[in-house]
Amino acid sequence: MKYRIESDTMGEVKVPADKYWGAQTQRSLENFQIGPVASMPIELIRAYAYLKKAAAFTNHQLGVLNADKKEIISRVCDEICRGELDEHFPLVIWQTGSGTQTNMNVNEVISNRAQVLMGLQTGTGSAFVHPNDDVNKSQSSNDTFPTAMNIAGLIKLQDHTIPSIENLRNALARHSHAMKDVVKIGRTHLMDATPLSLGQEFSGYVSQLDHAAKAIRNSLEHLSEIALGGSAVGTGINTPHMYAEVVADYIAEFTNLPFTSAKNKFEAIASHDAIVESHGALKQAAVSLLKIANDIRLMASGPRSGIGELILPANEPGSSIMPGKVNPTQVEALSMVCAQVMGNDTTITIAGSSGHFELNVFKPVIIYNFLQSAQLLGDACNSFAKNCVEGILPNKERIKQHLDNSLMLVTALNTHIGYKKSAEIAKKAYSENKSLRQTALELGYVSNEEFDKWVNPNKMIHPDRE
Repeated sequence: MKYRIESDTMGEVKVPADKYWGAQTQRSLENFQIGPVASMPIELIRAYAYLKKAAAFTNHQLGVLNADKKEIISRVCDEICRGELDEHFPLVIWQTGSGTQTNMNVNEVISNRAQVLMGLQTGTGSAFVHPNDDVNKSQSSNDTFPTAMNIAGLIKLQDHTIPSIENLRNALARHSHAMKDVVKIGRTHLMDATPLSLGQEFSGYVSQLDHAAKAIRNSLEHLSEIALGGSAVGTGINTPHMYAEVVADYIAEFTNLPFTSAKNKFEAIASHDAIVESHGALKQAAVSLLKIANDIRLMASGPRSGIGELILPANEPGSSIMPGKVNPTQVEALSMVCAQVMGNDTTITIAGSSGHFELNVFKPVIIYNFLQSAQLLGDACNSFAKNCVEGILPNKERIKQHLDNSLMLVTALNTHIGYKKSAEIAKKAYSENKSLRQTALELGYVSNEEFDKWVNPNKMIHPDRE
């Protein structure tokens, strides 16, 4: 491999000649060989490009960066946003907790790429655009990394997670409407309960996802507050007057999202409560999705020896040894995603609560887990909607068998003959393996006509319409 020599305040370092990163990136690569290479989320790198471009525009507007440097920095940032320089961001999550090496990775790539675009040699020593003095002007890793975290997180939620949850919600809503007249037995404690319709049951899932999406949206206001301009500890040292406000406006313009300058930079740098809050909403979504997945899994169990009320799409063979077996694989995939998100929430909770004094030093692991959760939830919702929910069919024959055989239809007699006599009917029917009708008639508590009138599952799902 061919190398070039880069230098920083600690001396010279060999860097691959075909890469745009510099000395500090190379040191990080060599010192933190933990986990897969390039595990720092690329979404964070692109968020960094937005803020570096905004910083260049702001520094120029406030008179501390000339027009040529602003333009070339902006040009490279646009390349990063388009994904044209992804190979030059090789760092891992497991580095300094402030993300300093990733900030410098971005600074060095912008600097060296700018050199190439200008027809100059790469290298810090001859840099027209210096990684620290120009690209990082009016910034610190301590305020840029949390800003990039919030930008990346908000973009992921807006562009992917929320639309995907709504996609699944709409698929469930269509089924809720289509199955509104399919009356089935309800279950509480995994035991028979009073009837409801499949449409009503699915409407509960729709409402859960409505609330999940709302919870995520409610967290976006805090997430849109950015730390940039706080500099090292929140005081704004080495930034020109009005820098924080102007740079936030540029970020909002470039991303077309409502980012604002955090009113208290000390909070924005020392904590990541906005991320904790947003991920709490993602955990809520995971909790709802796991409940929905488990219900569908159980209702579809069988096909001969389970509940068997739902028929799921047969997407692929389910066993390497049992011919013809089909498994609820989309349910299982969604369930595993939910478990991962819940685990990620534990990591973010611990990391978010472990900052000390003026800086939280768990930033890379926080944003890694956050973006993974947001991506996985969105992907899983889309997959579950397309490959499972859209193809669900009610097994009306099995549903009727369960409904007709249920003892809990006796609940409809409570208001006519009382709880005690109703319970006597249910217990005798169960112990003697007889139907409710036969038992009620044998005990003489109701007539055949009264039983038909009062024990009507279709009326029981809408008692106010009797």
